Amino acid sequence: MSISIRIDKGENGLVGITIGGGPPLCPVVYIVQVFENTPAQKQGQLEPGDEIVTVAGKPVTGMTKTQIAKKIKAMPSPVLMEIRKLQVDPKEFKSLDIALKNIKHRVVESMSQQTADALGLSRAILVNDDMIQKLQHLEKNTKAYQELAKRIHSVLVSFKEHATLNREIGDIFAELAVHEVQPNASKAFTLVGETHRQFSKTGLESVQEMKPVLSDMHTFLTKAIPDTRLTVRKYANVKFEYLSYCLKAKEMDDEEATFYAMHEPLYRVYTGNMEYRLVLRCRHISRSQFAALRKSVSEKLQLLENKRIQDISFQLERFISAMEHSSRKCQIYHKGLDVFPIELDLTRGVFKSSSARMHQYSDVDSGLEGSAEPSSNYLSSATREDTPSLNNYVSGDESDPLKPSQLDSGMLLQLDTD
Repeated sequence: MSISIRIDKGENGLVGITIGGGPPLCPVVYIVQVFENTPAQKQGQLEPGDEIVTVAGKPVTGMTKTQIAKKIKAMPSPVLMEIRKLQVDPKEFKSLDIALKNIKHRVVESMSQQTADALGLSRAILVNDDMIQKLQHLEKNTKAYQELAKRIHSVLVSFKEHATLNREIGDIFAELAVHEVQPNASKAFTLVGETHRQFSKTGLESVQEMKPVLSDMHTFLTKAIPDTRLTVRKYANVKFEYLSYCLKAKEMDDEEATFYAMHEPLYRVYTGNMEYRLVLRCRHISRSQFAALRKSVSEKLQLLENKRIQDISFQLERFISAMEHSSRKCQIYHKGLDVFPIELDLTRGVFKSSSARMHQYSDVDSGLEGSAEPSSNYLSSATREDTPSLNNYVSGDESDPLKPSQLDSGMLLQLDTD
């Protein structure tokens, strides 16, 4: 398919292309390369591999590439050309040779310059570019970020366990307050239980407040970083493919130069050099994809690095703020817990029945010394005769040995948590 195009010259009087082929070796003249930021590249219709048919309306058949180049340069702007487009599908042209060259570049990528030279492997300029190094740096930062996320998760688990423990302590004191008949002790137990329940509530609120921090870090680790890693891998694939076509084109140039030096014809050249033109087109397409992906990967890596730095500081600030808020609330609740010391009479209230049983069993044990077979009658007698009457104490009998004024000092329990 032939098309006519019009190209304005640049400031230097050039259109921005190089041409190849032509007599005496090749019957056609074709475009080898279209340079970036030139009139030909901006015009958008010229591509490597296209055949030049006419220049300024005149056929170029029989003209060498040097003559055609001089004619284009001498023409005033704009340059009128007729081009026969090369129809090619790059996917169909990926041969085994290109695939092997792709593998070779991947192997050379991991080698040092000295190792590659010792093995006789050529290294392209784009091998070991900074994008791969940035990806390696990203992988190291990812490990540190994962460790930070694990630490935050362990803190959240500890907060939740501490809140559960405070709730259980609060329930225990609340139950003691319900069964305690002494008003002051019951009130103190109620306040202690309620305070611990507030501790539990504050801890659970802090956990809920800190959960988004862990969620955001998880999103960064499971979505942002893998997406960037995938983009870099696509970039590497396109880069290796572009390098493979570059290497293939160079090998064909060297082959052509060798045959020309020996004054021998090369079949693919004198039949139109179609295979070489296909390689030039595929190289051009791969280079365009490579340039676009390189820019995209560079921007994405930079954004990800900036986000990582900002995200770490922001998430740590949120985390520390939540912990500080929880600590301040617990401190306020603790200041309101002004009930200590708590004086508790073990002979009254919750401990009444248990104290009576303790004295009963103590007297029975003393009465049974030297007796091998204790009887139930003796136990009842010992209980009636030796055990002090708790009913007398409750009714206020002055002769009761368990009257508070006669209690042993060890029977008063003081609880002080300060």
